[in-house]
Amino acid sequence: MSVPPSRPAAVRLGAAVLAVLVAVLVPASPAWAHNSLRTATPARDATVPSAPTEVTLEFMQRLDPAFTTIVLTDAAKRKLPTGEPVVTGAKSTVQVTDTLPNGTYTVAYRVVSVDGHPVQGSYPFTVADPTSTVAPVVAVSASAPAPAAAAAESGGGPSAGVLVAAAVLALLVLVTAALLWRRAARR
Repeated sequence: MSVPPSRPAAVRLGAAVLAVLVAVLVPASPAWAHNSLRTATPARDATVPSAPTEVTLEFMQRLDPAFTTIVLTDAAKRKLPTGEPVVTGAKSTVQVTDTLPNGTYTVAYRVVSVDGHPVQGSYPFTVADPTSTVAPVVAVSASAPAPAAAAAESGGGPSAGVLVAAAVLALLVLVTAALLWRRAARR
């Protein structure tokens, strides 16, 4: 007949399991606060009195320059020429190479934070220059196929890598605890 482990040993084992889980999950918590757009120029839904010469997006966290994309499209969903994104910390800027006529434009972005999490989104702005003589771009009709726009900004929550690592660690802790419990029960 085996004797169950003493209560103090079970408490120590439970405390050890809890300490390991806290040690693993607490450092991972910053990944839960994914990057998001802080400010934009031109701003979301803004009506600007003159055509912008650049688009600047500032995020909450530093960006990875190798994985930063900003695309400007007109009301007909045609991609407009811009320069390459220039990234400085949490800010990225593209130069608009052509003068924009009056109309509605969409800024679509896809960035990767230094934590490796991709974030994408889009927003419109309107150019309403009272001195412009160029005809505005007209939107594509509802029946015409349009290229897919960037998805809305991705939601929060832990990344898949963090969840997998936490699940594997929790499984290892449980197996170790069961083995220790079994060995203590044999004594």
